[in-house]
Amino acid sequence: MPETSGPSPMAQLLELGLDTFGDVTSGADGNALSHAQVIRDLVEEAVLADEVGIDFFGVGEHHRDDFAVSAPELVLAGIATRTQRIRLGSAVTVLSSDDPIRVFQRFATVDALSNGRAEVILGRGSFTESFPLFGFDLQDYEALFTEKLDLFAALLRDNGSPEGVSWQGNLRPPLKGQHVYPLVESGTLKTWIGVGGSPESVVRAARYGLPMMLAIIGGNPARFAPYVELYHKAVGQFGGEKLPVGVHSHGYIAETDAQAREEFYADYKRMHDRIGAERGWPAYGRDAFEHEIAHGSLYLGSPETVARKIAKTAKTLGLQRFDLKYSAGPLSHARMMRAIELYGTKVIPRVREILAEEKVEA
Repeated sequence: MPETSGPSPMAQLLELGLDTFGDVTSGADGNALSHAQVIRDLVEEAVLADEVGIDFFGVGEHHRDDFAVSAPELVLAGIATRTQRIRLGSAVTVLSSDDPIRVFQRFATVDALSNGRAEVILGRGSFTESFPLFGFDLQDYEALFTEKLDLFAALLRDNGSPEGVSWQGNLRPPLKGQHVYPLVESGTLKTWIGVGGSPESVVRAARYGLPMMLAIIGGNPARFAPYVELYHKAVGQFGGEKLPVGVHSHGYIAETDAQAREEFYADYKRMHDRIGAERGWPAYGRDAFEHEIAHGSLYLGSPETVARKIAKTAKTLGLQRFDLKYSAGPLSHARMMRAIELYGTKVIPRVREILAEEKVEA
């Protein structure tokens, strides 16, 4: 007998969030705003996200002139004091070039300021500027992340216990019964592993028993279904219970599909072409843009269009969280604020409605 009442389990469990890297935006005169103004505007964007019912707000870490945020925990701490309910986290924290103990302490502090709303997404990042900046050798890229993640996992597991944290690796002195403060009030700091799509990274997230956040920045999201299947299988083989899976992808919302295309394309192309010039990518064109909207991982259009695409991805991959990266190079603060409002008031309710309808029809 088909179900006839109540939201579907997926509609209830799916969290919908926003991510930003603090992209350096343009002012009304077309000139780039200062890093300081971008950070202040970002805080206002997070406050609006809280007000319109968005579940999560993530701030990325970068160390280059086109992104304003190099210390996301400080920005999140400021946001924490001006918001009430929205969960706050990184998108991502570049653990390889940081100290796991300091990362843990900073996010425990954000957790205290936000009354338990902090979470951290740990990753290696898609940029490498932090390695020479902090004196790390890129040849140690893999070893740094592997060892530092192991230490962070020990902090999650043992900090707060009477015995403290004991740990030993190869790249730093060992810990012997150390206590790390402040303690997380709830006893647990929600921690995700950011994954770009390698099977090794997927299995590593499963091995540590941590939720997996897939960064899908191009191509059909359905191609990641084997990674989700591998993750759940590996979690089971390691003796764990089923864990959440999330997706981070780019997107933008306006009142109509045509308006969203018109407002977003030029700024998205500028961002893509700047990064692409560093990496040897071809210039970004309109055909690639339209193809990514129609068949790929660009969630752009009217609230109805974006909601249907998010719901499809959530169902295809069995997601518990979807985070929309709403900033795009010089895209203006005013346009981002409107997109945030539409996401919270129109897209999120519609996604949940679609998922509930599909459950009833099934």
